[in-house]
Amino acid sequence: MAFVSEVSDLLPQHVPALRRYARALTGDGAAADDLVQDCVERALTRAHLWRQPGNLRAWLFTIMHNINANERRRAASRPRLATIDDIPEPAQPASQIGKLMASETFAALKMLSMEHRQVLLLVALEGLQYAEVAEVLGVPVGTVMSRLSRARDRLTQLASGERAAQPRSVT
Repeated sequence: MAFVSEVSDLLPQHVPALRRYARALTGDGAAADDLVQDCVERALTRAHLWRQPGNLRAWLFTIMHNINANERRRAASRPRLATIDDIPEPAQPASQIGKLMASETFAALKMLSMEHRQVLLLVALEGLQYAEVAEVLGVPVGTVMSRLSRARDRLTQLASGERAAQPRSVT
């Protein structure tokens, strides 16, 4: 039970980072909140599995990565139903240049493959080391570096106006 109390004591400081990563992964606030909630619940119920002294942050990101991957696999096997949220909102001119740039950056991130987006977000947004990202995603460090390089190259291409290619999955 010592693990449970230690995890529950340390967990709140990691929630903002989990929220940022979940929001960037899903692109939807409600889905991100659900993902964070599932991650926190799983971490608390499986606190006895945390290897001490271990990197709690990397362990939490690993849990979130696995939950997200499992949900994406489940969603891919189900038919997609249209919702009211699928109707695009009327276009509005950006009120600020920063808002426009953020929107373009977010759109460019969505054009990256999920594998490239995950690595880029964990390194650039969350500040994880390559070894931590490799641990979270369950891939070798060399794969992390390769995916990060390709993600940065692709974002550079997108920033220069090359938007024709759609994201594809990397194995």
